[in-house]
Amino acid sequence: MISDVTAAAVRPVAGFARGFSYPLRAAKFFRHKPGMLRYLVIPFVINLLVFTATVYFGLDFFQGMLETYAPSTEVWYGFLLYYLAWTVALLLTTVIVFFSFTVIGNLIASPFNELLSERTEALIRGTQGEDSFSLQRFWHESKYAIIVEIKKMVVFVICMVALFGINFIPGIGSLIYAVLAPVFTLFFLVIEYMAFILMRKQLSFAEQRRYIFKHPVLMFGYACGVFCMLAIPFVQFFCIPLAVVGATLLWCDFPRAEPKG
Repeated sequence: MISDVTAAAVRPVAGFARGFSYPLRAAKFFRHKPGMLRYLVIPFVINLLVFTATVYFGLDFFQGMLETYAPSTEVWYGFLLYYLAWTVALLLTTVIVFFSFTVIGNLIASPFNELLSERTEALIRGTQGEDSFSLQRFWHESKYAIIVEIKKMVVFVICMVALFGINFIPGIGSLIYAVLAPVFTLFFLVIEYMAFILMRKQLSFAEQRRYIFKHPVLMFGYACGVFCMLAIPFVQFFCIPLAVVGATLLWCDFPRAEPKG
């Protein structure tokens, strides 16, 4: 008989649903492994600080801009335009918060995410004896993780800026951007969080890409699950560690033969 895991990879709907479920399975994993909650503390504090700073400075910036260039007036349409501008400002702040979580939050938390992924796999594989912590080893791996994260973020920002330029193509530019930008964002979410387990398995970028495209529907579902968590207030504070653990659980269900030598 075909196992549930294999069937999920074969049937598109089942594959998407299974991929979507991995961030939720991560929450269940923490519930059954309460000792892992200590790895949530620092990422949670980081996300909370990034969120608070982004909202505060973002709204303060937009308020100053609106008071300077679009002050409210006594006429009815002045109030309408003013509050319409505030609505746009809130939407822009939401977008900025999302990207700050994917860029700044991931960058700062990357060393802890690396450790979180490693500990998760150790528990799943039954190798808890590897749970020893070394400050020297953590510092060495942190520098490497941050460098890799910076490279990924630079590529992400460059690609998003390039995609934004498509808007200026007359006629169909905005439509093309509206399709490509979300697709690229979902692809980036897969690359971002799967990398913590794939790089530890010493897979090159080409091998990582082949592994991801070998399970396209599964990965698409996983990315959608992460994206939905980012869109839910308060839940987004826990999104990064849940996404990391979810990616590790996905790898353990769909392992790839590790490179020889």
